[in-house]
Amino acid sequence: MRKIELLTLLAEKGAVGGRARVTMRGLGEELRISPQSVMRLLDEMEAEGLIEKTVEGKRTYVEITPEGLAFLEELCGRVSSALYNGTIVGEVVSGIGEGAYYVREYAPIIREYLGFEPYPGTLNVKVLFPRTIFDAFYNVHPVILPGFVKDGRTFGDVRAYRVRIDGIEGAVVIPSRTIHPPKIAEVVAPVYLRETLNLGDGSRVTLKVVRT
Repeated sequence: MRKIELLTLLAEKGAVGGRARVTMRGLGEELRISPQSVMRLLDEMEAEGLIEKTVEGKRTYVEITPEGLAFLEELCGRVSSALYNGTIVGEVVSGIGEGAYYVREYAPIIREYLGFEPYPGTLNVKVLFPRTIFDAFYNVHPVILPGFVKDGRTFGDVRAYRVRIDGIEGAVVIPSRTIHPPKIAEVVAPVYLRETLNLGDGSRVTLKVVRT
């Protein structure tokens, strides 16, 4: 664990693609370990081929090797796969009241592309994990609800990601133009989710991506 922390810290200090000047005291203070422990870790990491360390007089320079970078990339991939697995944890919040209007307008397209009759409204979920809704869907292909023109007004494309919330299948919808920040997920479903699941503002919910 300490080696991973140190290797990550070195990357943050510019030891990727070039040498970074470091001090044992400085690294030790950031890792909350002694300078002697930092020196030992650096020696071990150099022996393992993760870094190259150069001492010039009283100055120490460190560069992460291609093997060290490959190690960090593999670790990053495994962590991302474990965490960003299509799960959103959030809490219910109130919207601004426009969801019902847009769901009604898109209802025929939702029926055609998602296969259910949507309740005229959305459940707004403030995302607590991951950082944004896009992190949860980074490797998921959305269903594109095509835009249309009605009464001279243009309605843009909408990305829809199928999800399941407490056994009920619905979808997180992301309009091409939206006023919501990436921390808010708008969920459409065939039922009134607040009533069906007895949810109120602040209720904790978990959304699971349905992969097709």
